[in-house]
Amino acid sequence: MNVSAPSDASEDRAGPKNRTATAESDNSTAARLGAWVVLLGTVVTLIGLSWDIQWHNQVGPDTFFTLPHLFLYAGSAISGFACLAMVFIATFAQRAGRPVPRQGGPAIRVFGSNLTAPLGYMIAGAGAALFLVYGLLDLEWHSIYGFDAVLNTPSHVALFLSITLTMIGSIIVFAAHRDHGWGRFGIVLAIPVLLTFAPIPVQGLENFDLPVDPTTLGTVLFGPLLLVLGAAVLARAGAAIAIAVALGIMQVLLWWFSPWAAETYASAIGLPLRDGLTDRAPALPALMPMFLIVAAIAVEGLFWLARTRGYDANKIVLAAGAVTGVVVGVTFPLQLKLTNMASHLSLEILVTMGLLGIPLGLLAGFFGGRFTRMLPAPAMETLR
Repeated sequence: MNVSAPSDASEDRAGPKNRTATAESDNSTAARLGAWVVLLGTVVTLIGLSWDIQWHNQVGPDTFFTLPHLFLYAGSAISGFACLAMVFIATFAQRAGRPVPRQGGPAIRVFGSNLTAPLGYMIAGAGAALFLVYGLLDLEWHSIYGFDAVLNTPSHVALFLSITLTMIGSIIVFAAHRDHGWGRFGIVLAIPVLLTFAPIPVQGLENFDLPVDPTTLGTVLFGPLLLVLGAAVLARAGAAIAIAVALGIMQVLLWWFSPWAAETYASAIGLPLRDGLTDRAPALPALMPMFLIVAAIAVEGLFWLARTRGYDANKIVLAAGAVTGVVVGVTFPLQLKLTNMASHLSLEILVTMGLLGIPLGLLAGFFGGRFTRMLPAPAMETLR
């Protein structure tokens, strides 16, 4: 699964001493700080989204200027400024004639070669910038139509896609440093953040008459894809289980935080809760696949066969995706019923989603393997 990226021209011309300095700079304080601040921004955004969805469920429609929205925009701003700082560091190094550190992936010239942007930070920063731009569209939407009653408005879907781009950039940044312990730990945290959020933009498809709920469809596709991707990128025993455990911890924290924050904020500004609230679980945490640990154990077994028996890695990722697709496909409708998010559950639904999980899982495994090879190799691998 390990891949290597071509060296920059500046690194090819550098001597052993300069190469060593470049390798050390890739594990510098700036590299670690930049990666963690970008991830922090995505976590703040995820918290804001969970809070905002819970507000809609427990209180009602909202305006543009609310505290949950502030978290959403603050998260993107945090990630965006961190990305901008890392771009400036790479640009100043290039203009000074020093080897450009591969902090967050290979450096790419942008804006007429005026800026030198590490790949991961360029993608994450572009998502953050687009989020703020589409925020103006959301403000205009509120100005025209007033309160928001649903999530799948055009401005919201654009915002969700922008956040997704930032989260993808965060994974790329940590993947470029997976030869260090902090880089591997960052992947274990960044994958569940995107796994939680990835099905949300798919809700834009609710405007179409689909035979399957779009959120369920997105969960069955993106859950296996990201689990396989994370396990393949880390290429270590226990990686899939670590990702599933991290997802479970996030789920527990958001399960407690979301209703507490909605109730506390409503009380602080003098708004009542909706009448007739039931025991329905917090919305976003209830949509996080809580049985992913079962699939993670199966993925660990399959990857163990690849490491110890020499099985074809391309076939293993397909099998891992298919198994995870079936597990998520069968357990997710059950999860929705247990959390009162769905009113009906039948054997027909379980069989249908289990069968649908096979092609979606195979597709997820295929893309998981491809994306693994596309991610930038760690700088230390390039310098060997």
